[in-house]
Amino acid sequence: MAETTPISSIRNLGPAMEQACARAGIHSAEALRELGTDAAYRKLIDSGTRPHFIGYYVIEMGLQGRPWNDCKGKEKDALRVRFDAIVASARDSGMGDLERILNEVGTGLRR
Repeated sequence: MAETTPISSIRNLGPAMEQACARAGIHSAEALRELGTDAAYRKLIDSGTRPHFIGYYVIEMGLQGRPWNDCKGKEKDALRVRFDAIVASARDSGMGDLERILNEVGTGLRR
């Protein structure tokens, strides 16, 4: 069996992210790196993690070995576009027909 490195060994990622990743089926730093930010974050959302932009870019910065608050300007804007697309895709795939229709007519998602 191959040795694995804890997710919390990645810069910026602590025990809470490690637990969220475990719920999503991501059990090592190696698995997180292999998936990349976008695929990993989609798995987090699909497993029940509430979408939060900071959580998304913290993963991205950590995988690059950078401090979480190093994300600024155009880079942060580009990450926001990617994040919004992931969240929209997750919502569309998990939305029932009634919820999709209500969202289309502007009443928003049922809570």
